[in-house]
Amino acid sequence: MIKGISFLRPAGSPQVYDRLASFFAALGFAPGKGWLEDSSRGASFLAPLGNIEFVDGQFPDTADILVEVTALDAVYQAAESWFRMQAGDPAAPRLSPITDTHWKSRIFTAEPEPGFPFSFWAWTDPVKGKPVALEGDLSAAGMKFAIVVARWNAVITDRLLDAALDALLRSGASRADIQVVRVPGAWEIPAAARTIANSGHVDALINLGCLLRGETAHYEAIYNEVARGIGQSQQETGIPHSFGVLTCETLEQALDRAGIKAGNKGFEAAAAAIEMVSLRRKLQTGGPS
Repeated sequence: MIKGISFLRPAGSPQVYDRLASFFAALGFAPGKGWLEDSSRGASFLAPLGNIEFVDGQFPDTADILVEVTALDAVYQAAESWFRMQAGDPAAPRLSPITDTHWKSRIFTAEPEPGFPFSFWAWTDPVKGKPVALEGDLSAAGMKFAIVVARWNAVITDRLLDAALDALLRSGASRADIQVVRVPGAWEIPAAARTIANSGHVDALINLGCLLRGETAHYEAIYNEVARGIGQSQQETGIPHSFGVLTCETLEQALDRAGIKAGNKGFEAAAAAIEMVSLRRKLQTGGPS
């Protein structure tokens, strides 16, 4: 029965609203649907998990809203950068240093606007003594990408493309390092991806398209060949290829997966590409950079 949890905070003024929205966007939160009406507007930011927690014992000295992250230092650097961009603000700095807590974690508190404190934290031992897995980071700085996007079903693929670009730029990629290649339809994606991968000029490819079953009999044949072609190109060239080709029964399902209800698969495909480039580099050098 329970679907989600939301924290609603009145901003108080358009200026405060804009600054808060800018702050959370700078930290890399996935944008939610939000709303814009004659009497009000709302900026929504999404996290993979929401909790209501009750504490029996010593209560941590934190803000009311705690955000758990996986790379606290990177989030802190992003927050520092955002605060530097606000230079000239007469208010005193509202970014605390990272400190250790009594509950085996590290934490800092940022207050982008007076009365709006948020605490960001991460476990000091997130794997609880288990073997540490080697995984990629979500920083795209210095990486080169190509986005192969199908024009067919453009009402969907344009949404996927916008979200993929948002993910790359939000993660630090340079616009000059992102090449967008448009092909007629999903069937043509593997050929273009293979050509780009063979050129050796990109670190990863992001493949975006949309196949709707509708009343066509060749839907599964096309999907199987597209998936096989993208996978084969990745395996034979060694260049990461992320898969953002939607396969849906109806247009409504595709819209849901392109940002209406179920997140945006273009954003997810771009994030996967960033992580795989980072992981590939670590594997090639024998460990974390």
